[in-house]
Amino acid sequence: MRSLLTVHDLSRYDRESVVERAVFLRDRLDGGHAIDNALGEFTVGNVFFEPSTRTQLSFDLAAQHLGARVLNLNVSSSSTSKGESLRDTVETVSAIGVDMLVARHSDRGSMRSIHEWTARPVINGGEGSYAHPTQALLDAVTLVRHFGTLDGLSVGIIGDLAHSRVASSLYRLLPDLGAKVFQIGPPEFLSDEIDADQVADLASVLGDLDVVYLLRVQRERGAEISDSYVESYQLNGDRFRSLRDDAVVMHPGPVNRGVEVTSEVLDNARCLVLDQVANGVPTRMAVMEWALSG
Repeated sequence: MRSLLTVHDLSRYDRESVVERAVFLRDRLDGGHAIDNALGEFTVGNVFFEPSTRTQLSFDLAAQHLGARVLNLNVSSSSTSKGESLRDTVETVSAIGVDMLVARHSDRGSMRSIHEWTARPVINGGEGSYAHPTQALLDAVTLVRHFGTLDGLSVGIIGDLAHSRVASSLYRLLPDLGAKVFQIGPPEFLSDEIDADQVADLASVLGDLDVVYLLRVQRERGAEISDSYVESYQLNGDRFRSLRDDAVVMHPGPVNRGVEVTSEVLDNARCLVLDQVANGVPTRMAVMEWALSG
């Protein structure tokens, strides 16, 4: 088995194969068809040291669809709350008898450390502001299912890119699959670590985008929401109506209604947020199969 710590762990062939497999699995799930028990003899441990709804639940269900037993660590009631270190916690979970770990943690480098400490395959369920590879993959799956391809798509990511692990992984993945990506926002929210065009004036590019990808402002990582930010970058009804007729809106969640986006936009049929959530399960199934195949 092998680990998925960042998008870089996937070759170009792997990236395309995982996306293609996830599209197939989504169709199978929607049709009520049986799925191969690829993980029927395995136990998967979910160890999430940061809050999660979509990611943890979808990993849990993905593992169950593949026939695995699932062990969920409740960090708030675990020995971590008594001062146990990350290393001791994950080594304990590993020793209990899990074959694969899905982890989330606030510290950069934590995923590689967990892999080294436990000698278990690790799938990154979110690592600080550094990486969230399965979110990027499920977003690619969502775009392929909607547009048929990523080749030639123009994607504008708007918001707090400097603190976003989602943006970091998207910029490592989407261009390799053919999309042109822009980072859009005030200078303090843009990231020089991301190799993509920076745009401060949202109106100057809005009508050219196929995909508007919104990010929340991460106040838990020190970012602040100003009135000027909402005024300049919120995707409201008027800005939505200036988009191309076939352009779509995405958001990795959780969404702050009335901040980065209004309810009018979120409730529109061209907003793919819930489709992204639904694609999380088959995408994480495809990633687990990929890890097993190694």
